[in-house]
Amino acid sequence: MFKSKITPLIIIVNFYVTIIAISLLLTTAVSAATLVLPSSGESVVGRNLIVPAKASETLLDIARRYDVGYSEIKAANPNIDPWLPKEGSPVVVPTQYVLPQAPRRGIVINLAEMRLYYFPESQPGQPGVVVTHPIGIGREGWSTPLGKTSVISKKKNPTWIPPESIRAEHEANGDPLPKVVPPGSDNPLGKFALRLGMPGYLIHGTNRPWGVGMRVSHGCIRLYPEDIASLFAQVKVGASVNIVYQPFKAGIKDAVLYLEAHVPLPELESPEQGGLTKMVATIVAATEKPIPEMYWEAAKRVADERTGVATQVGKIEAGDTL
Repeated sequence: MFKSKITPLIIIVNFYVTIIAISLLLTTAVSAATLVLPSSGESVVGRNLIVPAKASETLLDIARRYDVGYSEIKAANPNIDPWLPKEGSPVVVPTQYVLPQAPRRGIVINLAEMRLYYFPESQPGQPGVVVTHPIGIGREGWSTPLGKTSVISKKKNPTWIPPESIRAEHEANGDPLPKVVPPGSDNPLGKFALRLGMPGYLIHGTNRPWGVGMRVSHGCIRLYPEDIASLFAQVKVGASVNIVYQPFKAGIKDAVLYLEAHVPLPELESPEQGGLTKMVATIVAATEKPIPEMYWEAAKRVADERTGVATQVGKIEAGDTL
């Protein structure tokens, strides 16, 4: 165990971290969402759920059970105390997704929604599917980079060699790190790691699952332990990885137009464009023809509230595509 400088603030933080971690470890997690890809021209998968909060259950417990991250479930339920939801309170579980505007192959990561999409190769005679997981990403100042890369290696029970920059930060905070962290419960990489072609960046597990759905890493992408185990078994070395930033996503399902809006990442926002302008541009780009029935008040509410919940904002002519 690493030595740390103990202060009253650190004691308080560690107490709440411990409570969160225990709460999550006691949660029965469900399988990751594997969803059938929609027909050509459509880009909405899954469906949102509403579940009652159980006694002594936090929103994090519910989030992990349905493979959702902390930020996702908190944004979808702004009026519910995430630590003490009232028993029986209806909790929105945002498990309907507008797929990112990116080629449907390999791994696609949308930093704005803190979510990973994996498009495995289709099997002959079988429908295509997408596997999706919540992720934790780099905090401000240690942002996860955008761009295209690939998985260059896979490692079970990885050893962590902290970069000098991270060791210096910990040293300055009175929390020194060893030069090498072996596999085990103290290893922040968890039990599985996928190394990316971007030097120094990994997709990996975690020994602190409460951080999934938060900006808490030094730029790496972390998943729930059960999710990285599943992804590790499926993804091959050489798989493409596309990291994008799309806070607004528009998609079509059954001639209905959906809009999804997420809280922006300040360092990636464009200062010359407002949220409504981006939202309108996203909607216009989503269809090949004019939209005959548009619910602009609903669309504006989605853009303003940024709950991340895929919401119906219009209807299109049957056969229109993205």
